[in-house]
This record gives sequence, C-alpha cells and structure tokens, in this order.
Amino acid sequence: MSTEKTNTIFDRILSGETVSFNDSEYDQLHLQSERAISILVDLNASKTLDNIRKHLSELTQSKVDSSTTLFTPFSINYGKNLKLGKNIFINQNCQILDLGGVTIDDDVMVGPRVNLLSETHPVEPESRKALIGKPIHIKTGAWIGAGSTILSGVTVGEHAIVAAGAVVSKDVPDRTVVAGVPAKIIKSI
Repeated sequence: MSTEKTNTIFDRILSGETVSFNDSEYDQLHLQSERAISILVDLNASKTLDNIRKHLSELTQSKVDSSTTLFTPFSINYGKNLKLGKNIFINQNCQILDLGGVTIDDDVMVGPRVNLLSETHPVEPESRKALIGKPIHIKTGAWIGAGSTILSGVTVGEHAIVAAGAVVSKDVPDRTVVAGVPAKIIKSI
C-alpha cells in the first residue's frame, strides 16, 4: 500500500486547512484559476442560456440542470467546488470564490452583484498570507438580495431572505429575513 500523499492543495483548502502562499503546491491554484478564466471567457460570451449551462457544467465538472438559469457576466475562481441544485436563478455580475466549497440547493434566487466568498485569511498579520476555506451553503428556497455578500462558513437557511446590500457573517436561520452590515435578523417569515 502506498504512503504517497493523496490530498491535493484543493482537498486541504476544502477541508478547512490553512494553506500558506508559500505552500509547495500553491502554483496549482493559479493554474486552476487560469482554467476557470478560460471557460468563463466562453461562458460570458454565450448568447443562449443553453450555451451558458453547457459552459457552467464544464466549469463545475457536473451537469447543470436545464431548470437553472444564469445571467452573465459571471465570475468564479475555481468552479469545481460549486454544487448547484435545480431551478436556481443567478442574476448578473455574481462573484463566487468556491475553493472552500459553495452549495446552492434547489429553488434559490440570487440577485445581481452578489458575492459568495468561501475563502478567508488568518487575522494575524504574520500569518495572513494564507488561505482558509470554509463552505457556504444556501438552502432550498432562499433568496439572496442584490449586492449582498455571504462570507465564508455561512449557511443560509431554507426559505430565508438576505436583504439587498447585507453582509452575512453568521448563519441565517430558516424562514428569517436578515439585513444590514453586519446582517441581523429583522423578522421571521
């Protein structure tokens, strides 16, 4: 049996390990970002939703359901850690950093200019030049309002609403509305 290291830098980031910019595999992040950029050029130049879904499937390495709609332009840094359910709508100018993992369940609506950021850095200046992945999960029926930002490690509950412009740094319970910076619960649904 081989004792060879099988966890890639992508596996380690996805598992929440802090990975230094000096890591021996760090250049792999840039190579995979170039892969994503290349696919995004074609995706963002697409003239039909079917063609957008085709390129999004290539980017995520998983078939995107025909009920899912993405309006371009769209930006993502990796693509392979984005998991999409069915009947999702993602509006223009969405930015996703998915190295830490981003899951969007069925029937989710994502407004324009939304940021889903599954990556962060250590707070201490001496160790800040490193990445930490923390997954984002947007559950069934959630609505993410225009210009909002979901930070790493956040779960947005079922049928919850994130108001336009909110910055969400903590989990959002099912059937609640959060708003503000930082986002706070303003009502139940």
